[in-house]
Amino acid sequence: MAKQAILKSLGDVDIRLLRVFVVVAACNGIAASELELNIGKSTISRHISDLESRLGLRLCNRGPSGFSLTREGEQVLELTTHLLVQIDEFRSGVDAIQSTLSGTIRFGLYDQSSANPNAQIDKAIEKFDTLAPNVSLEISLDTLTALEANVVNGSLDLAIMPIYQTSPMLAYTEIYTANMSLYCGKGHPLFGQDTRDLDPKKILPPHKYAGYSFNSPNMRVTNMLGLERAASVKDEEALTLLIQSGRYLGFLADHVINGIGGRSQLWPLFVGRIAYAVHFAAITRKRHQPDRKAAAFLNCLIEAHTS
Repeated sequence: MAKQAILKSLGDVDIRLLRVFVVVAACNGIAASELELNIGKSTISRHISDLESRLGLRLCNRGPSGFSLTREGEQVLELTTHLLVQIDEFRSGVDAIQSTLSGTIRFGLYDQSSANPNAQIDKAIEKFDTLAPNVSLEISLDTLTALEANVVNGSLDLAIMPIYQTSPMLAYTEIYTANMSLYCGKGHPLFGQDTRDLDPKKILPPHKYAGYSFNSPNMRVTNMLGLERAASVKDEEALTLLIQSGRYLGFLADHVINGIGGRSQLWPLFVGRIAYAVHFAAITRKRHQPDRKAAAFLNCLIEAHTS
């Protein structure tokens, strides 16, 4: 028996639920969409149930047999995709009517970008403020998964973050890099030692190692060296504190140590032998035409990093 619909008019809550439904359908499942949305499976499931109640329709089959859209779910997905495109086009159209750029740009950053000499985000902001002085900026710092999820769901216009994996729902414009090296802190047994000619696979395993908890170049290098994480982190600030304690090894961006005492506090290990580069990108939603101000800001980012 069909559920009784309670949807009398389309509001912001319904739009948010529909956006969640689109992501779940694109990921082909609630569990698979957890990373994209940065919310737990139980919350996602509740959102889908709420949407089904509001529409009076069963949108998907979910359970031990797997995930699949119902016939009604496929139809709602098609309608929703069309609706969200129209909403975005409406916003862009209104923006295009205005003679000057106005409104607000919401963008996110991941950790200590201002300290990286390769990052020219401040120059991009300067360029953009000259171009569009009436546009306000809202800047937030967050974890990688949160930044991705907020760009996907439209809470952010764009984000600047390291490329550690790619999402089919996002577009990536690479803008700068950060060089990562292995460090230990003052008080660690390896602090001050010349390790250039030593075998890392013989020297490193007994020591505690702190690394990122998500799939990234950091994790791949960790596996290559045969290290086991004794501590897991989600951001660079937490990792820096662990290494500074003198109890953990870990990879840090080379520019980070300059602001905390340089080699008097953090010591590089196996210089020139163990390192990797992280590529940072401006990420935006795919299948979405950014409005003029967001497109202009993205262009300022590109120009600032290529001039």
